[in-house]
Amino acid sequence: MTTPGRSAEQPFLEIKDLGVAFPTEDGLVQAVEGVSLSIERGRTLAIVGESGSGKSVTAQAIMGLIDRKIATVTGEIWLDGQELIGLPADDLQALRGAQVAMIFQDPMSSLHPFYRVGDQITEAIKAHRSIGAKAARAIALEMLRRVGIPAAERRIDDYPHQLSGGMRQRVMIAMALINAPELLIADEPTTALDVTVQAQILELITSLQGEFGITVIMITHDLGIVADVADDVAVMYGGRIVEVAPTGVLYAQPEMPYTLGLLSSIPRVDRELSARLEPIPGNPPSPIHLPLGCVFQPRCTYSDRVAGGACLSVRPDLLATAAGHLVRCHLPAEERRQISQGVLNVLAGGS
Repeated sequence: MTTPGRSAEQPFLEIKDLGVAFPTEDGLVQAVEGVSLSIERGRTLAIVGESGSGKSVTAQAIMGLIDRKIATVTGEIWLDGQELIGLPADDLQALRGAQVAMIFQDPMSSLHPFYRVGDQITEAIKAHRSIGAKAARAIALEMLRRVGIPAAERRIDDYPHQLSGGMRQRVMIAMALINAPELLIADEPTTALDVTVQAQILELITSLQGEFGITVIMITHDLGIVADVADDVAVMYGGRIVEVAPTGVLYAQPEMPYTLGLLSSIPRVDRELSARLEPIPGNPPSPIHLPLGCVFQPRCTYSDRVAGGACLSVRPDLLATAAGHLVRCHLPAEERRQISQGVLNVLAGGS
């Protein structure tokens, strides 16, 4: 049902001017500021950025996991016509797990070490359905099979420490999907997994998305893993969105210098062995002491090309550079494209 005053044509998930701030003894941590995003039903949005860029805090705000007693949350989050920020705690609790679910990056700390994995999944079922223990176990067992747990009949009675990292992550996916949510948030779902298992987990999420028709937000620091799984990519830096584009466009024509830096630091199988990766110089900014102008300016190698030193004193707006492509940068669009093409040519040539 659509909330009165909301158009039925609104995106399935729409975030408007989201801000999250945490007071500390050292000052106010502006973890997220002015984030606006939207995603259509059934699509996958990847949110990419370094640690501390605001990705996970944005996800926690969507889930209603920010403690409002110690943090300030502003803006709007609309999910299928329902505004979430103003929702009472009981309503948020009912929504989590049923309509919205999250896969956390560390399954070993997310799963309770003293309970069997089957009991933890059935508990998630019974939290949202009136169902008996035997029926809940049957549903849990079937879901473990669907996520590819071998010998599920035996593994359902294992404790988390008895499973490999990949299998624990599959259990987390089973638990997240057990109540058929409409939105799945995967927060660094392949962290600490080897490359082969990473590929298996990403393939599993994509396959289950098609099977269940869910909408997915994939949070990662690695642009290299989203090319084949995401429809759109939002790049975050310093608590802000700095570039948004369809995945193919972002890889073919990235325009924000930070995005170029992320792409340049991805290992490529088509590079010569002698070619060195190009790391982004410097460190991410402190969320307590953000630069006055562009938050990326201290690490940007192109800011001296902007007339009048605007990068030092003026926050750039997130503006459209093409249909569906938004960029936060003071450089003129044509110059950004020339820089982008030059960087991509170097990456393609491996030199």
